[in-house]
Amino acid sequence: MSHQNDAPLHLSNPEGLYDPTENGYSHLAVIAPGSRLVFIAGQGGENVHGELPGDFHLQVRWALANLRVALNAAGGELSDIAKLTTLVVDHDEDKLGVLADEIREAWGSAPTPAQTLIPVPRLALDDMLFEVEAVAVLPNEAPAP
Repeated sequence: MSHQNDAPLHLSNPEGLYDPTENGYSHLAVIAPGSRLVFIAGQGGENVHGELPGDFHLQVRWALANLRVALNAAGGELSDIAKLTTLVVDHDEDKLGVLADEIREAWGSAPTPAQTLIPVPRLALDDMLFEVEAVAVLPNEAPAP
């Protein structure tokens, strides 16, 4: 997303804070007045049939793909996401590295959203290892799904 003054979303990392780019997020997400907010429920790494792979890496990749499908349905793209909340079962540094790599791959050169990672002992389903929810910002004139 562009960082023009009229853009509905501006992502940034102010001076005085460390640069979180390597970890796949930004510190600030500023939303312009009159923008439309889209809230996306937690997406897991299941396929359309509800099947979950046993691999954490695949669950992260598939969850981000599911997030993209939900956002596309509202008329948006990943670059329109202001805030992610990620839930990781039995979080460790290796899982953080996987998540950061997948975020960088999914967002490419676009600024990454503000993000909070929450380690959890379990999620809704027994085999679920990762979940991501999002808040996206779209221009107000975009049609609702």
